[in-house]
Amino acid sequence: MAKVNTEKPAGKNAKGKEKAGTPKKNKEEINASAPVKKEEIKTEEKKSDEGKKEEKNKTETKKPEVKKTKKTKVSVNVKNLKVSTKTSIAICKFIMKKKIDEAIKNLEEVVKLRKAVPMKGEYAHRKGKIMSGKYPVESAKKFIILLKSLKGNANNHSLEEPVITEAVSNKGSMVYASGGRTKKRTHIIITASEKKLGKTSGCEK
Repeated sequence: MAKVNTEKPAGKNAKGKEKAGTPKKNKEEINASAPVKKEEIKTEEKKSDEGKKEEKNKTETKKPEVKKTKKTKVSVNVKNLKVSTKTSIAICKFIMKKKIDEAIKNLEEVVKLRKAVPMKGEYAHRKGKIMSGKYPVESAKKFIILLKSLKGNANNHSLEEPVITEAVSNKGSMVYASGGRTKKRTHIIITASEKKLGKTSGCEK
């Protein structure tokens, strides 16, 4: 005889019982399965970045400090200045072996026509210890500007009582104007130093 299936088909009540019989999940399991918020991820990344930075700061070695060598000379170099080469040579000789402040005062007196610059040639005789001289006002004004910039350089490098040890003026490049005329251009170098003055040549042409 064939066996007869005596089991009853499972109804709605049986399915409900099966669902009720399944074990409930713990709160910890639910929290673990829940999605992580973006804010929490950002805070974790920030903490990791801060930790890396602290490690880098610890591992980085301090760079050795470079000692700056004190300068004993400062100079001003100008090219193609609109000054007569002849008058600039005379002014260079006039300010040689003088302190910067003293040279500026002397040139200011030249601008005021109180003191003449000694110059060789067919010029009128002037009062004082000089024979012939001239009052190159425009050239003196430009030299005052150069000496003031030289003084600023000396102050930046903390030179003590700098003296003009070199003043050279040479002919600059030729600039032609209408009618075949030429304009005056001059290269000028002025140097001040803390060293004692020795036998130095004046200005070279």
